[in-house]
Amino acid sequence: MAGPVLAGIIAYPVTPFDARTGAVDLPALRALTGDLVAAGSHAVAPLGSTGESAYLTDPEWDAVCETALDTVAGRVPTLVGVSHWSTEGTVRRARVAARHGATALMVLPQVYWKLTEAELVRHYTEVARATDLPMMLYNNPGTSGVDLTPETVVALARKVPSLTMVKESSGEPARFRAIRELSDGALSVYNGSNPLALEAFRAGAAGWCTAAPCLVPRRVLELHAAVAGGHDDRADALLGELLPFLRFLVRHGLPRTVKAGLEIQDRPAGPPRPPLLPLPDDETRQLEKLLTRLLDDGVTPPAAI
Repeated sequence: MAGPVLAGIIAYPVTPFDARTGAVDLPALRALTGDLVAAGSHAVAPLGSTGESAYLTDPEWDAVCETALDTVAGRVPTLVGVSHWSTEGTVRRARVAARHGATALMVLPQVYWKLTEAELVRHYTEVARATDLPMMLYNNPGTSGVDLTPETVVALARKVPSLTMVKESSGEPARFRAIRELSDGALSVYNGSNPLALEAFRAGAAGWCTAAPCLVPRRVLELHAAVAGGHDDRADALLGELLPFLRFLVRHGLPRTVKAGLEIQDRPAGPPRPPLLPLPDDETRQLEKLLTRLLDDGVTPPAAI
């Protein structure tokens, strides 16, 4: 049986904006994406919620997709978030991602009205028909307002054959094993909840979808290597060191927090796009202390790798 299309550390870049004009900063995106690959990320995933995809116009979205995939240039797999409020918009984005060489697509049920099971099936089926790429269903109740249970996810995947992966971000660790067991191992499961990184891997998750490599790539990769190698004590110690930082990311919001961290590291990516606001000064100082502690422990910033 072939292994999963994606595995390991799947790094999520922010979308940089020019601090003066607010326009998408494509040179900064190239630099950040290149850093993620050079640092050893196992895959790169532009245009998720970390990438502020919901706040981009269609031309901006297309430019970010093309720039990120061209920068990766096939060196590692790519997972493109193609979610849109409408099925038509999601299909359009899926085709753009496929045209520029994406490895796989990630689809969040980004909706205003709560969808029925029949509507979910139709939505994912239409997106699946648009390309021949494998799809990852993204369950994130915190951003979508929709919580897809393991039973719902597995039933949906049985009706949409190209839906082979699930990113689970509900924060409930039991779901990683439940999805694998209910699907008889047919679905690869990925963790999208940073503090659960180690617990998810030990429950059989194929990968960790995270923005943390934008700021501390080496420590994140060391954690994966430790758990993959069966070095449990080392993995526990690494997670303990990372947890305050990971919890800070989740608590204060990924785009604003990662962008504040990049500014601290002299790798500016501009502010988040309104209605989001930059990380406040007090929280920025807290983040600087967290990063200093991790870097003092031997983590090399991406620009120096």
